[in-house]
Amino acid sequence: MFELRDVYFSYMGKFPALCGVSLNIEKGQVVAIIGANGSGKSTLLHILDGLIFPDRGTVMAFGVELKRATFSDANFNRSFRSRVGLVFQNPDIQLFSPTVKDDIIFAPLYLGFKEDVIKNRLKEIASLMRIEKILDRAPHQLSVGERRKVSIASILVYQPEVLLLDEPTLGLDPRTSRELIDILMNYRKDNRTIIIATHDLHLVEEISDIVYVLSEDKTIVRYGQVSDVLKEQDFLIEHNLIHIHSHRHKDKIHIHPHIHNEHHG
Repeated sequence: MFELRDVYFSYMGKFPALCGVSLNIEKGQVVAIIGANGSGKSTLLHILDGLIFPDRGTVMAFGVELKRATFSDANFNRSFRSRVGLVFQNPDIQLFSPTVKDDIIFAPLYLGFKEDVIKNRLKEIASLMRIEKILDRAPHQLSVGERRKVSIASILVYQPEVLLLDEPTLGLDPRTSRELIDILMNYRKDNRTIIIATHDLHLVEEISDIVYVLSEDKTIVRYGQVSDVLKEQDFLIEHNLIHIHSHRHKDKIHIHPHIHNEHHG
């Protein structure tokens, strides 16, 4: 599905975001991209989505090299956009229509879905995400968690082959996070590919097959099966994915690792 070879990217030509990243993503995999803040996770997703392009290196998607010129072909652009969907970390970037309903049906309209298909998809996704009661509200009237659910719905509604998610559980309460995990587990059943950038190691452990670890040097420092990577506590501490937490209990100091995730109160 994707092949990156020695990819470099910097913002404004002077702020490095990725430094020599190479990876392969196969059809049907659930891949987690983890790393500390500023390690390049969001940038990597934006490159996979064809929103930005590397300064050096190559990015292949579906056997085609992704370049600015590639997307000038209207047929390729429409095909790629129908096959790959990105849920941004900040839902406010993604939601721009007058109502929730308008945001959700925007992509299907752009992609040329028939009216009856759009109507059915809207009903199905609203029920799945439990947002039926807010369809007529403006996005700015919603809570952070509601906006995130709508941003996810606006991508799932057209059922892309590849789903890119940037910190999908950020701002969600435990019940909604659980519902989202169940939705993603079900979504992968049709051999769809899911790529998640996250700090939530519980999410990584439960849903992912493969994990890539980005370092603060913007390079991939580890790749492998989730169970193998997450059991290496010293490695996770070194790369700021867990930290040592101490607390006092009955006049004794106890020290234990603490995972960075959205489930810990």
